[in-house]
Amino acid sequence: MDKFAMSSSPHVRASESTRRIMIDVIIALLPATVCGVYFFGIDALWIILVCVASAVGTEAVLQKLMRRKVTALDGSAALTGLLLALNLPVMAPGMLWLPFVGAAFAIAIVKQAFGGIGSNFLNPALAARALLMVSWPTAMTTWTMPVDAVSAATPLAALKYGGDALSPYLDMAVGNVGGTIGETSAIALIIGGLYLLIRRVIDWRIPGVFIATVALFTFIAGPEGLFTGDALYHMLGGGLMLGAIYMATDYSSAPMSNTGKIIFALGCGILTSVIRLWGGFPEGVSYSILLMNLVVPLLDKAFKPKLFGTSRRRAKFKGVTE
Repeated sequence: MDKFAMSSSPHVRASESTRRIMIDVIIALLPATVCGVYFFGIDALWIILVCVASAVGTEAVLQKLMRRKVTALDGSAALTGLLLALNLPVMAPGMLWLPFVGAAFAIAIVKQAFGGIGSNFLNPALAARALLMVSWPTAMTTWTMPVDAVSAATPLAALKYGGDALSPYLDMAVGNVGGTIGETSAIALIIGGLYLLIRRVIDWRIPGVFIATVALFTFIAGPEGLFTGDALYHMLGGGLMLGAIYMATDYSSAPMSNTGKIIFALGCGILTSVIRLWGGFPEGVSYSILLMNLVVPLLDKAFKPKLFGTSRRRAKFKGVTE
C-alpha cells in the first residue's frame, strides 16, 4: 500500500539532508580552521571549541525549553559556532566568555527567536560578530601576528591608515598575517570553496560576483586616481574570501533566484568596497552582508522562481518569472 501513498507537491526531492549539507560546509572550513590553529596556536583552538560548544548547547537547551524537536546535533548550530570563531581575533584565555556570549546570542536571538533553521533573515554568526564589535570594540580589534602573539595591524588596516609595511601577497595567501582566526589564509578558504562547488552545496554566482565586484571597484577607485588600486591586495586581505564563499551563501539569508543572487552579491561587493575605501573601518565584509540580508525579501519578491507545472507564457503573464 505504501507504493500508492499520495502527498502534496513537490514530488521531486533532493537527496541532500540538512545534516549532510552542514557537514560538507564544516569539511570545507577544515583547511582554514587548521591554518588558524597552526598560525595562532592553542588560544585559537580554545576559541573554536568554546564557540561550537556554546552554540550547540544553547540550541539544545532552548529547543528543550520550547518543547520543540531537538536538532542541536544536525550540524547547523556547530557550523554557526565555527563560523563565528573564524571571524574572531585571538584572545587571551581570560576572555573566553566573549565568544561564549557571541555564540549564545547567534543561536538564541538571531536563529531560534525567529523560528530556528531556515527562518532567520540574518546570518547568525555575522550578527553575533557585529554585536561583539559594538559591545567590546577593543577586544574585537586587537590583532596579533601568527605565533608571535604580538599586536599588529591587519593588511587592510596597514593599507587604509598607513604607518606599517604592507604584507606580501604570499603571506596573505598562506595566512601568515594578522587578522581573525579563519580569514588570513586565502588558499585554505579557496580550497574549501572549490569543494563546496564540486559538491554543489553553493552556487558560483554569489562568491564569484562578490569577489569580482570588490576587485573591480577597488582597482578603479585607486588611491592615486582612477585605475590605480591594488585589486589583488583587497582580494587576499581581510575577510572577503571567508564572507563571500561561506557566509553570503547562507541558504536562509540569501536570495533564491539566480538574478536575485547576482544583485545581492553585487550589492555586497559595492558596500564592502565603499566601507574599505571611505568608511571608518578598514573592513566592511560583515556589515555589507548583513545590510544586504535585509534586502533579500525584496529580491525574492521581485525575482520569483518559475512555477512548476505551468507554461513559460502563463508564468510570465502571472509575473512569476525572473
